[in-house]
Amino acid sequence: MFPPLLLYQHPLPAIAAIALITPAAGYNRCIFVRPVSEVVLVLHLETHYMLTPWFGEFMGTFVLILLGDGVVAGVLLRKTKSENAGWLVITTGWALAVMCGVFTAIACGSPGAHINPAVTLGFALRSHDFSQVLPFIAAQLCGAIAGATIVWLHFLPHWRETPDAPTKLAVFSTSPAIRTFPANFLSEVIGTFVLVFVVCAIFSKKVAATGPAAGLGPYLVGSLVWGIGLSLGATTGYAINPARDLGPRIAHALLPIAGKGGSDWGYAPIPIFGPLVGGALAGLLARLLAI
Repeated sequence: MFPPLLLYQHPLPAIAAIALITPAAGYNRCIFVRPVSEVVLVLHLETHYMLTPWFGEFMGTFVLILLGDGVVAGVLLRKTKSENAGWLVITTGWALAVMCGVFTAIACGSPGAHINPAVTLGFALRSHDFSQVLPFIAAQLCGAIAGATIVWLHFLPHWRETPDAPTKLAVFSTSPAIRTFPANFLSEVIGTFVLVFVVCAIFSKKVAATGPAAGLGPYLVGSLVWGIGLSLGATTGYAINPARDLGPRIAHALLPIAGKGGSDWGYAPIPIFGPLVGGALAGLLARLLAI
């Protein structure tokens, strides 16, 4: 609860009024409290009812996919200014997308800023608190679908200019360099394990008693994702986030993308379950080591 904020004073005697925001009703109401020599109209500030952890996870994942899939579209689609810019641009773009997504999630009401079901599951296993798992995953998936839809709209003229259907799908979802499912699954497990375990280490009290300096965390997590992309991402495209792959893949299947092909649902379980396993293993190890 925030303290009352003085809006203005009125010279009429004998009454004091407090205006309270009622979030459920969405309107202000005045309550007369006690006689005083002046009227003081006060607005009692409540946390805005939209700024919830669910909304934060939705918005953070929305920004993550908008910027992440956006950089892939810029590199892969025909006749863009960044066509053929290469892997370094993609990994850098995704790192910045994660940073921006984390900042957005925090600002919109989710202090944990998971924006990734594998992180949510790993943290739940680490803390043994599973109350947020299903709501967060639902928010993250919805945010990913919304972000991918905006990417489609943003690059609207370029879909028709790009003849190759698999290239269009690659804007939305991952695919392996060599299609060998056991190896692809292992790559996603390893990449996501590194993500979740190192995030636990970054925010561990064993590293800093009070955690990273205020505002520094998103930069550190973005740098971590950049490192994962450069070091481990070349085998499968490093989904390391089930919502990052499944949400845009659903969008690809539903949207009227010019000249698109299939959505490759045969590969879809790999970037869903691989990251979940990797995140779960990292969360369990972090709990075992008490970091």
